[in-house]
Amino acid sequence: MDWFFDLLSPGNMSLASTVLLYSFVIFAGIFLGKIKIFGVSLGVTFVLFVGILLGHFGYAVESNTLHFLREFGLILFIFSIGMQVGPGFFSSFKEGGMRMNMLAMFAILLNVAIMLSIYFLQGGAAGSTSIYDMIGVMCGAITNTPALGAAQQTILQVNADAYDISQQMSMGYAAAYPLGVVGIIVTMIVLKAVFKIDIDKEIKEVEDEKKASTQAPAINTFKVTNELVSGLSMVKLHTLISCDYTCSRILKPDGRVIVPTANDTIEMGDLCLIVCGQQDVEIFSRFIGQKVDMDWPMDEGPVVSRRIVITQSSYNGVKLGSLHLHDAYQLNVTRVNRAGMDLLASPNLRLQIGDRVTVVGKLDHIDLLARKLGNSMKRLNEPNLITMFIGIFLGIIVGSLPIQFPGMSVPMKLGLAGGPLVIAILIGAYGHKFHLVTYTNSAANLLLREIGICLFLASVGIAAGKNFASTVFNLQGALWVGYGFIITVVPLIVVGCIARGKYKMNYLSIIGMMSGNYTDPPALAYANKVANNDAPAVAYSTVYPLTMFMRVIVAQVIVLCFLE
Repeated sequence: MDWFFDLLSPGNMSLASTVLLYSFVIFAGIFLGKIKIFGVSLGVTFVLFVGILLGHFGYAVESNTLHFLREFGLILFIFSIGMQVGPGFFSSFKEGGMRMNMLAMFAILLNVAIMLSIYFLQGGAAGSTSIYDMIGVMCGAITNTPALGAAQQTILQVNADAYDISQQMSMGYAAAYPLGVVGIIVTMIVLKAVFKIDIDKEIKEVEDEKKASTQAPAINTFKVTNELVSGLSMVKLHTLISCDYTCSRILKPDGRVIVPTANDTIEMGDLCLIVCGQQDVEIFSRFIGQKVDMDWPMDEGPVVSRRIVITQSSYNGVKLGSLHLHDAYQLNVTRVNRAGMDLLASPNLRLQIGDRVTVVGKLDHIDLLARKLGNSMKRLNEPNLITMFIGIFLGIIVGSLPIQFPGMSVPMKLGLAGGPLVIAILIGAYGHKFHLVTYTNSAANLLLREIGICLFLASVGIAAGKNFASTVFNLQGALWVGYGFIITVVPLIVVGCIARGKYKMNYLSIIGMMSGNYTDPPALAYANKVANNDAPAVAYSTVYPLTMFMRVIVAQVIVLCFLE
């Protein structure tokens, strides 16, 4: 059995031993991360602590291998996040999203300001905690692993011999992280008590707002009772009614159901199924006639309604109007569902792979269109590796570009974290315009993201484990934990009070915004449990893209500002 014990011995750095070490660290970390303490778990981040434990007992990895796995894992993780948030990145600044994002940016400024204040109060460069230790503590306090990776990568990019400094950051991160997760949830509870929040009342408010939402299309039936519009063609009607809408079907008084063409007319007594924005419903009730309740048959009769999934890459980025569906197939498109959200089927809407198009017409015509657009769920399950590696290729090039800022001793680079993140966001948002297939199903995206973060955390933990106990389990380590808790809690309390006290934001949205501001899934899970609806998740996704981007960039800027 000597071969077996040799394979598992701490000093063995063979390829087989390295793979075994990473496998054990990752599966043990994920398993232990599922354990909940007072309803809170650390999730995949526990991989870091298992790596630290094994590193403490002498397990190590050859330096080049460790460096590659750490950086490649970080790139996979960052790029997957960018592709996920890209489609909604720029739309998150609209309406109420702008306010949430501004509050999130203010919280980031407070995190940095408090971190720097602690650093200078404890003696600055002459103090016991260096600025690099404090950056690691801050990254742990805000539970943001990509920020840690970006800061470490920036240090090593400028000075390849600064390996020890990089490991000190990891120790500060590990010391502050657990209370970072707890601190977010504690702040949520404190805000609830301070403002005497009634959760049931907040839930009702969210439900009322949903009913009044103007984002989702409204589907209503109108009876033509206005003699002034009787006899008008669809073309003339669109000229008179300027808002975006679709007349899906018309039920004639004699019982015939037609899918109206541009030249078809509406007559007195016709029942018209109209799909339009919620805010435009009143226009039709005033212009055409009274709204009536009617259940239109969807699956039977000469006219049916079906959803077709866009899976043919040649239609990625194509405008809906350019398909001329009515002329070619005698079909009407009523709405387009993208990532769970219904969109009005306007002619200028650009289609994307994965869109679900609701069409109305004869079944044989729908089948013809379905074959042309793809409608293959199997194709959606295939990962689009070409787009992914094009993005990583471009991201590394962009991340390597030197950007000189006044006052910085060396040029700033977005690095292996920031470059792929920026490119992934841009590809996710605008890739379809260049006919790049950006669709990746959620399971594939999550797999890439989890593999990436596990490789990164395992590498960081194994490398930091050697000196972790002597550095953290002492007075200095206790101070780091305290510093981290202050950096976690104070900005959240300030921003939460402003959001509730000044802007009267819904509490469920506030706690979702807090979770997104610290990009913390365990905190979001707690918020979802409190709310029992999707309000926290919506707020989380609103601030998450910009917050993630800014956390990565800010960590690098601080490092560069303090480089000697």
